[in-house]
Amino acid sequence: MAGIISKNKAKGVDFCGVYDNYCIVRSDLGCYMYSTNFHQGKDLTVYSLHPSCQGGDHYLAYNDNAFYIIKGNSCRCVSDMSRDLDASVFDLHPNCRGGDNYLSAYGNFYIIFKSRGVYRRTTDLSKDSDAVEHALHPNCQDGLYYWGTNSYTYFVKPKDQWGVQYHKTDNLNKDTNANTYSIHPDVLNFLPGGLAETQGPAFGKWELIKTIANDSNTPINWEKKITRKVGYTKSKTTSIEHNWKLAMSSTYSAGTLTEAIAKFQFSVSAEYGGQSVNTDNETWEEATEMEESMSLTLQPHTKMYVWQYKLGFGKEDVLFCRDLRFGDDPKHPTDVPLPPANK
Repeated sequence: MAGIISKNKAKGVDFCGVYDNYCIVRSDLGCYMYSTNFHQGKDLTVYSLHPSCQGGDHYLAYNDNAFYIIKGNSCRCVSDMSRDLDASVFDLHPNCRGGDNYLSAYGNFYIIFKSRGVYRRTTDLSKDSDAVEHALHPNCQDGLYYWGTNSYTYFVKPKDQWGVQYHKTDNLNKDTNANTYSIHPDVLNFLPGGLAETQGPAFGKWELIKTIANDSNTPINWEKKITRKVGYTKSKTTSIEHNWKLAMSSTYSAGTLTEAIAKFQFSVSAEYGGQSVNTDNETWEEATEMEESMSLTLQPHTKMYVWQYKLGFGKEDVLFCRDLRFGDDPKHPTDVPLPPANK
């Protein structure tokens, strides 16, 4: 399993630094997480992302009081991404376009061009002032996401035998004063692909919920109610929010952010711990027992098997799908009864 989904495969997801603290932007979910320490999982607060600040290709924060949202060759600058305060828009200088990653650190802007293995440093994205290019140190070339603060630059490393980690350095060219830290599980849960890292990869399978048999020599009419669970095990999965403070308006109520993250995780490919399915039309209310009346004629010495599809993470069931499948084959169905995700 590849771990965290990289920036080039997760549109609207990015990291940025504020003062000496960090933010993870999930534009796809309409919110962002603030933290004072990703390693310790400290002060995790989730804020709404204003509609005008959503859909960005890149997000970065300059010094202490400005966020930059890049869309194509245009950039929006705001002082508050929740309220779109003090907004202004400008065009990127031609030399500052087409970067794979953008960040700000030490009062400068950095643009990473991975294919060339270089970064460009400038003091102004619209004028390309004081620009210079340097080679990325070999240790700094494979970041999934990059961000900077007043003191350091950081990047999330590809998953290795030690799990998902991030790297800190004060120079992307020399990789000096460097260190590497693990990412706290409460932070991982907010990242695209992170739920599979903390809970286990997603699974989808058919469960046999009822076997109806006719052992007699004559046909029988079988009329009874079948009970099965339908919905979402909210009480289990919402535990990932326990260490998050939700400072959002009407974007999400308690538990619904976890629901959105679970939907996303189910939608991604197996490479990133998903199932490539769209679950939007399933029942995302708290799972409850439901009864359904059944009437059928069963021939002599035959059996009927009733199957239900369910999804989960690791060993935990998360979503019990609505549809039932009936058949005389004791082997479970092999198809997936959910539409494919558009990922």
